[in-house]
Amino acid sequence: MEKITFNPEGEAPVDFFVLEQTTVAGVNYILVTEEEEGDGEALILKDLSDMEEKESLYEIVSDETELKALADIFENLMEDVEIIE
Repeated sequence: MEKITFNPEGEAPVDFFVLEQTTVAGVNYILVTEEEEGDGEALILKDLSDMEEKESLYEIVSDETELKALADIFENLMEDVEIIE
């Protein structure tokens, strides 16, 4: 499982494990969790960066319609995962 570190401006770095990634309508999304194994809280992050940028800029998906659609997609991609909102 890939581990990535986020460096929020003015805050301590945060490590996440990438469970899955997908692209919808040209936008990249990742499903991440702080726990490497077992059940845990997960977030869906949207990549807001441009293709030519060296570092990615992610935002937590908070729009309910977008979140529900992406949760369904990630559940279909991952056979043993149930996403509860």
